[in-house]
Amino acid sequence: MTRVVLWGAVLAVNLLVVGYLLVQVPSPNSAATLQSNLYLYADGSVLAREGQVNREAVPLSRVPVKVRQAVLAAEDRDFYSGHAIDPRTMLRGAWYTVTGKGRQSGSTITQQYVKNYYLNQEQTFARKAKELFISVKLAQKQSRDQILEGYLNTSFFGRNAYGIQAAAQAYYGKDAERLTVAEGAYLAALLNAPSRYDVVARPEYRRQAVRRWNYVLDGMVEEKWLSAAERAGTAFPVPHAVRAPAGLSGQRGYVVEAVKQYLVENAIVDESRLAAGGYRIVTTIRKERQEAFVRAVDEQLVRALDRRRPQDRSVRVGGASVDPATGEVTTLYGGYDYTRQYVSNATRRDYQAGSTFKPIVLASALANGSSTVDGAAITPDTVYDGSNRRRVVSADGPVGYAPANEDDVDYGPITLRAATEKSVNSVYAQLASDVGTDRVRSTAVDLGLPAATPGLTSAPAIALGAAQPSVLDLAKAYATLANHGARRGYTLLKEIDRGDAPISLPERTSIQVIPRTAADATTAVLVGAVENGTGREALASGRSAAGKTGTAEHDRAAWFAGYTPDLVTVVAVMGQDPDSGVLRPLYGALGEARVNGGGYPARIWAAYTKAALTGVEPSPFVLELASNP
Repeated sequence: MTRVVLWGAVLAVNLLVVGYLLVQVPSPNSAATLQSNLYLYADGSVLAREGQVNREAVPLSRVPVKVRQAVLAAEDRDFYSGHAIDPRTMLRGAWYTVTGKGRQSGSTITQQYVKNYYLNQEQTFARKAKELFISVKLAQKQSRDQILEGYLNTSFFGRNAYGIQAAAQAYYGKDAERLTVAEGAYLAALLNAPSRYDVVARPEYRRQAVRRWNYVLDGMVEEKWLSAAERAGTAFPVPHAVRAPAGLSGQRGYVVEAVKQYLVENAIVDESRLAAGGYRIVTTIRKERQEAFVRAVDEQLVRALDRRRPQDRSVRVGGASVDPATGEVTTLYGGYDYTRQYVSNATRRDYQAGSTFKPIVLASALANGSSTVDGAAITPDTVYDGSNRRRVVSADGPVGYAPANEDDVDYGPITLRAATEKSVNSVYAQLASDVGTDRVRSTAVDLGLPAATPGLTSAPAIALGAAQPSVLDLAKAYATLANHGARRGYTLLKEIDRGDAPISLPERTSIQVIPRTAADATTAVLVGAVENGTGREALASGRSAAGKTGTAEHDRAAWFAGYTPDLVTVVAVMGQDPDSGVLRPLYGALGEARVNGGGYPARIWAAYTKAALTGVEPSPFVLELASNP
């Protein structure tokens, strides 16, 4: 055994020596190798080209010392004293990934520079081995200052910015030499996850971005590069608004950003490789449906805007459509124009879903075979007390939750079906308690809401839509209901390749997450919510429709989530201050005292659905019901 171990060690050493001798420091991969990415509609027509390189190299002397130290604190605190490669750091990075503790860099700055400047972003053993050998040789040929300068000029910071100078301009509109400590620490934090930590483009990840920023500054204090007093006086430096390329105007930029997000989050292509370009990406977006949604918004809402009304300046719209049979996203409406508003209203997660969450509570009750406090099985015809501000009762007695109904209306005894049509809060608060808020949350995730959705907790407020899913998230969940309780992994991609090499996409299987009878009974109730309840405007689509209206807290958003047997679409009208970005109530907007989901959102839904399904034969819902609901 000892001999085997010895021979193994000798072989390993010989391989290292051979590798060191054979692998040479190559010529740099110049910026000329960076290409545009081509995005196509589902029919193969061009949607957008994106990827013109934004880079300007600067000498290290033009980067403030504190900014350099912020980068070291973020990525490699032993850069000047340690080795070109650090096995301990590599093992720690692998351990963080395996144990799910988050992304942790396993490479030194020298290794990252080699990857950026001499190699590529491929995640292969051969590339990693070359990286190690080149890093060792480069450290013998160049000073640490030279390597740090190269790293700062080649790293990707998001916003299509390569290098510290381009990043300083993209985020703060200034040269690198004028960056403050706080700004430098934020740019250093971006190196860990450039797009996700852009707090302007991804406000839902602000907490994580600020945490990473604090980590950088705390590291500077630990290394004695920053005094505790300086650290205490440092405020988070919110970056400037994004300046979007003119070529991504209209809806194109929103689609491109959503596709990029999908590629990165599903580990199909990482951010750096995608930024290097050369990809041909066929999306699931159907051009005629995309154009139909734009027309519906223009005709149903934009024409009603009056810029003389201050409230109308805050009106925003988001929308998304999913084919329930395939899980393909066929339409994505992010806002009036990507070059005017960078944050997509289709994928942002900072508005409460309101009563559009109630069907998830109902589906959970039916899927779990839940009972009332009195022990009666819950069905759509179960009678509840719809009194205003009725205190929720558990098996142990009253609990401290008594929500008001809209306009403080008392409904008295009312069936769940009617309570859904009239969107009675007191009934649904009791229903969620009867089901169990943990079960409700579990059903929401099973249907398709991300587990990390802001506000998706097991608190009693889950019943009334305190969760903040994106419009696209909610469309995915409703698509599962429309698909009879079978969830298909959603996708924005039909195919992707680079050169002649196709790239495999994640396997998407159909999983029955709730019984068909539970999903179909929920659909039957939602058909009633359109025909007899708050969603009547959706009948203008001329199709069999199921849906639910919703209003966010303080009337900051109005929703309509609905579906036909062939198409699921969610529309939200949102309020946001155009200057500060603060979420605003919609009171008085569009000349109405209140904007609710049964108004403009339902009208947009109907106009779009009618146009989108032109040529598709109307069909009724085919429902399997456990009983006659």
